[in-house]
Amino acid sequence: MRYGYRRVHYVLRREGWEVNVKKVYRIYREMGLQLRNKTPKRRVKAKLREDRSDAIRPNDVWAMDFVHDQLATGRKLRVLTVVDTFSRFAPVIDPRFSYRGEDVVATLDRVCSRIGYPKTIRVDNGSEFISRDMDLWAYQRGVILDFSRPGKPTDNAFIEAFNSKFRAECLNAHWFLSLSDACEKMEEWRRYYNEERPHSAIGNIPPAMLANSHGDTSPPC
Repeated sequence: MRYGYRRVHYVLRREGWEVNVKKVYRIYREMGLQLRNKTPKRRVKAKLREDRSDAIRPNDVWAMDFVHDQLATGRKLRVLTVVDTFSRFAPVIDPRFSYRGEDVVATLDRVCSRIGYPKTIRVDNGSEFISRDMDLWAYQRGVILDFSRPGKPTDNAFIEAFNSKFRAECLNAHWFLSLSDACEKMEEWRRYYNEERPHSAIGNIPPAMLANSHGDTSPPC
């Protein structure tokens, strides 16, 4: 429901529909599906730190953050999200009622044991990420924690973009009845995002195709 007409066109062509983009656009408009995104009142050019370099392969740089949501009962959820900045592959989406530094470490170890450890993880200055548990974990595994500057979310733009898609296509589209229900629905969306959803930044292929050359599906989190 949050796709623009170009992404709809790519999906249709991938599924075998011989249709040109102009026809998709006409039908898209006739059905009233066009997106109306808010235009910011002002545009500020963000200048990132000069010592940062772009990722050139999977597991070079990950980005990590938290997203907040709630159950249908009103109980709050905190969701740990992680994305590979090269392939846009999401190795894990992990919802819990509360998160501490040791919980982040446990989740990362579980995921990295399957797909490997990144060289760098970009994070903000949240208490879970600056904790002793996280610092010790990164030191022991040779992972660099790259902290954003305070008040500069553009320093971690990859995870901000991912979280925006996650909220629009998953969180806003579902009611979560329980923590287990939230885990199931978020994992289902993660697999769809990794294995089926075309991503415009990587040539309109699913992230899993760029993350590996063997056609493997995304491992369970």
